Amino acid sequence: MEMAGYSYKDAGVDIKAKGKFTSEIYGQLHRTFGPRVIENPGGFAGLFSLNHNSKLFSKNYKQPVLVASTDGVGTKLKIAFMMDRHDTIGIDLVAMCVNDILVLGAEPLFFLDYMASSRMIPGKMKDVLHGISYGCCEAECALLGGETPEMPGFYHDGEYDLAGFAVGVVEKNKIINGKGIVAGDIVIGLRSNGLHSNGFSLVRKVLFEKAKLDVNSKIKTIDGTIGDELLKPTRIYVKSIRALLRHYQTKKVVKGMAHITGGGLIENIPRVLPEGCSVRIKKCTWPVPEIFGEIQKRGKIDEDEMYNVLNMGIGMVLIVSKHYVSSIMKKLKLIKEDSFIIGKVIKGNKKVEIM
Repeated sequence: MEMAGYSYKDAGVDIKAKGKFTSEIYGQLHRTFGPRVIENPGGFAGLFSLNHNSKLFSKNYKQPVLVASTDGVGTKLKIAFMMDRHDTIGIDLVAMCVNDILVLGAEPLFFLDYMASSRMIPGKMKDVLHGISYGCCEAECALLGGETPEMPGFYHDGEYDLAGFAVGVVEKNKIINGKGIVAGDIVIGLRSNGLHSNGFSLVRKVLFEKAKLDVNSKIKTIDGTIGDELLKPTRIYVKSIRALLRHYQTKKVVKGMAHITGGGLIENIPRVLPEGCSVRIKKCTWPVPEIFGEIQKRGKIDEDEMYNVLNMGIGMVLIVSKHYVSSIMKKLKLIKEDSFIIGKVIKGNKKVEIM
């Protein structure tokens, strides 16, 4: 009697389970939809209208420029696996992408995700997707679609990988690119939510390998467990920054912005500086969360290395005209955004000095 041949399921890919998961998660996508999304359930791609007849939602762009970014969350995923907690990592994914297009002054329009695993793990994936949809609501953009490939043997069983893709739009003459920055401009820092999504290879080595802690360990200076602290999601600054930019529609008072990710303040701020300008950052002008001190102490890490790897409590930097600093700080306080004057622009060669 001839043996039955192998099926795709025998190879580790369950098409029916994936189809069931896809149909069940449509509600998470739908909660992020605005009037510019053209619904296309089951389609091969998402649809988003750049024109909309409603006066309430019309953006009236004259020279619209699309802005795109892609990113992941790095080895912070390892913390989610260690904690077996997956409801916040999706927020990180959205934040890492939308904050990057935000620095150009762009309005996020839509987001796509890619979540790969060796096999479908519906419970975990639903938790991740819940975080992604929450993040999209915070970023005021649509979760337009995604992909959940099964790749047997490629990932460790029970683990997954994430990537995100965001697209936004900005009026051409309102692109914020740092070209107008001059010596004397002021640097404002917006509070981070701890480590955000960078430096986790160093953090894990220090806390888990050298200090012999684990995700359930508690230390006096930090509320909750180490795992709770490390999984705090990356802040999404869209609502605050967009509100600030709308307040100054006719004046370009925000000259440059930097999302403080891998490379910290030292590497990210120069990306928006023009030739002939540097930035001098003054320490002790903002509260540094305790987790950074614990990492530095337990790893005996040089202070320059800390500022060159981690955000040190500042997740977003604005470089603004000195004439509008008072007004901008009042506006940020009004919209409940914790902000600090942390430095100024000086003459130099696109460097950051920490003093």
